[in-house]
Amino acid sequence: MAIQKEQIKTALAHVLHPEKKVDIVSLDMIQDIIVQDKYVSFTLEMPAQNGPLAQELSQRCEGAIHKFIDRDAVIDIQIGINVSQQRQTPPPAPELEPTASPLSGVKNIIAVASGKGGVGKSTVAVNLAAALARNGAKVGLMDADIYGPSIPTMFDLFERPDITVQKKLIPLEKYGIKLVSMGFLVDVNQAMVWRGPMVTSAIKQFMNDVEWGELDFMILDLPPGTGDIQLTIVQSVPLSGAVIISTPQNVALDDVRKGVAMFHKVNVPVLGVIENMAYFSPPDAPQKKYYIFGQGGASRLADELAVPVLGEIPLEQPIRESGDNGKPIVLADQESAAAASFLACSANMQQQLAIRAAQMPKHLSISFTGKSPSAHT
Repeated sequence: MAIQKEQIKTALAHVLHPEKKVDIVSLDMIQDIIVQDKYVSFTLEMPAQNGPLAQELSQRCEGAIHKFIDRDAVIDIQIGINVSQQRQTPPPAPELEPTASPLSGVKNIIAVASGKGGVGKSTVAVNLAAALARNGAKVGLMDADIYGPSIPTMFDLFERPDITVQKKLIPLEKYGIKLVSMGFLVDVNQAMVWRGPMVTSAIKQFMNDVEWGELDFMILDLPPGTGDIQLTIVQSVPLSGAVIISTPQNVALDDVRKGVAMFHKVNVPVLGVIENMAYFSPPDAPQKKYYIFGQGGASRLADELAVPVLGEIPLEQPIRESGDNGKPIVLADQESAAAASFLACSANMQQQLAIRAAQMPKHLSISFTGKSPSAHT
């Protein structure tokens, strides 16, 4: 019998805060419960950094779920800090060292997402990364699409990464971009028949057990869709923003709404929408544009959702060929119209990042939890 969210809350109501002598559900410390079969994930919100207390409460939570619901449940607990709960709580003891957050050496982490498959999300992600690297940035590209990894083919790279003595993966590198993909670790013909918890675990390893080093940008190529796996991924890393990829037809645009709603739910800013396969220009008449899948759909939807349009990518054979040949069009044909469109999207994305950074008060930092952002002084 499938586990229900209400069962989780009932079980966790047996866990008392050792100092306040009140259960953690009543203290509103349990957020973002996700249940999939026997997989249970939630965020344990702490009012301040306190590693020993967080560990103790996490163990009690696991014990309660195993005792009152299912001893075989797979439990994934994220620790969040929500300073709005602090009030009279004393500051953390000075001897405690804060735990390094995933990808702590990366300045900007950008999720590239789509509400559905087949819209060219990975093609756009690869060319955005290539455009950033071409302009001199230190860039990493994480292929989070465990079921259908595309990065090995798009970079013509099928080696296995080396491992450090600390048992961390060393990213492969090509065209100045650091790369990690499940496609580097399994045979190209092997099907990934994994349940959600295994996928989530693999993504967390890509974040925590890879020697990414210092990067200006990390492009995170998410799986298509807006389910529990995608939510868990975006809640596991401090994202700077998200870019939604769509094609012009209504069936694709309907899913853009879901993608924007998902990121709003977890308080991740949507930097904008990129419309892929926007139009076709014949090679012998480049001034003409044929809108095969419709015209202006992304712009109208972006206006409706109050998010920017970062650019339009034409439907061109060289874009597909460059992906199949392992060299992004931004690098393979730097003077092409397609390369120019990707460069423009990259520039507009960086502009949105700069605008948001300028709007954020310099004396505040934002802690993203399942609620509205919490401000620290």
